[in-house]
Amino acid sequence: MIKLNEIIAIPYQGCTIVGGGMRIVLLVALTLMLFTGCAIRRGEPISEPLGMEKVARGEEAYMVHCNKCHPGGEKALGFAINNKPLPGFMIKAQVRAGAGAMPAFPKELVTGEDLDNMLEYIALLRKQTPAMAEPAT
Repeated sequence: MIKLNEIIAIPYQGCTIVGGGMRIVLLVALTLMLFTGCAIRRGEPISEPLGMEKVARGEEAYMVHCNKCHPGGEKALGFAINNKPLPGFMIKAQVRAGAGAMPAFPKELVTGEDLDNMLEYIALLRKQTPAMAEPAT
């Protein structure tokens, strides 16, 4: 009787035939590869992306507190936000402290959660706004 762990491959006329336990491993691997790609809803989202809820709440807060001076992230009474590569912590600091004509927004007026959600919305605005062309020199 041949033990399973003794035979791994059997040479046959210059080729190697896989035998023993390796056949089972290959059969299982091929079966898994075959059925892994057969998902019914592949590439189709099941629900809204997780961040979209935060973006929606951020848009609401942005419209209340920011849109008057920065409509759609563009320049109006205040500077444009879309083309400023400020990181989130600097935007938060500017919102809290104010700068120039921009008033300070204390935590009682704009909560930390609202501020985080507005940053998510601003990030979305930046992605949707086409990059500004560099001036010709």
